[in-house]
Amino acid sequence: MSEPGMLGISVVICAYTEDRWQDILAAVSSVRAQSRPALEILLVVDHNPALLDRLAKEYKEAGEVRALANAGPRGLSAGRNTGIAASRGEVIAFLDDDAVAERDWLRHFADGFADPQVVAVGGRTVPIWASGRRPAWFPEEFDWVVGCTYRGLPAGRVRVRNVLGGNASFRRAAFDAAGGFATGIGRDGDKRPLGCEETELCIRLSRARPEAVLLIDDRAVIHHRVPAAREHFGYFRTRAYAEGLSKALVARSVGAGKGLESERRYTTRVLPAGVARGLRDVLLARPGGAGRAGAIVAGVLTAAGGYVVGSVRARRGGVAFSSAPIERTGP
Repeated sequence: MSEPGMLGISVVICAYTEDRWQDILAAVSSVRAQSRPALEILLVVDHNPALLDRLAKEYKEAGEVRALANAGPRGLSAGRNTGIAASRGEVIAFLDDDAVAERDWLRHFADGFADPQVVAVGGRTVPIWASGRRPAWFPEEFDWVVGCTYRGLPAGRVRVRNVLGGNASFRRAAFDAAGGFATGIGRDGDKRPLGCEETELCIRLSRARPEAVLLIDDRAVIHHRVPAAREHFGYFRTRAYAEGLSKALVARSVGAGKGLESERRYTTRVLPAGVARGLRDVLLARPGGAGRAGAIVAGVLTAAGGYVVGSVRARRGGVAFSSAPIERTGP
């Protein structure tokens, strides 16, 4: 529990499958071991009564840990909204259920919120590859495919357009101003790996509060497990396509100008530099150079295809999503 007078931080961990049981336990343990204690840990279970019951029993004696059911439609966005509504903290932090936080994770978040203008603080997410090392063909510029910080993001403690949802924190006032995460964007268990729900929220937040500051502090580190199935090119391609679909939804919600602002720099500067590095490695006979260059090109083309398809669907009204105010359910 946090000490009297400290900024209260609630940590929300969304879970959906018992296949990640050990990962969930490790995530909770990493939060309970923080140098700067959390006010509470909320385990939001996405329409899985067996997992909910098991977690409730596991943490029955842990007063700061609560397990609760997703009160909205299936998916990560509604699960996060459920956690926000049930939480008591002035700040709500989010941690993936297959990640562990370093000991000073919450302390670095709290440091950012010492500035009253700051409404969100994100951190750095480092991949833990199931095979023990990064696949030689997998470009660091595409680490977002596996939910991690990618090459091209600014380093240090800097102002950004949006934070990344698996390692992020927000003032409660942010949700009062902009509403919650939009349902219809983002992941739904093991179905198509959509994303961008945090991007859409952060852009809405900046519009609702133009003076608001959003930060990334790369000292706030978590380690994210990448299962073997996500180390293959098939998943890479599927995730890139889904990202394109998601970006189309974001553009529909907030306009292409804001929705694709950061992506333009990424595609015109970061990715060409990545291709050049790959080709240089080919010339120097270093392993993986051709694969990385090819993966970057394939990733861009696949994401672009997803964006075109998503845009057509959005214009035809075939995809719907919504964002609503968060109604407090916690004590």
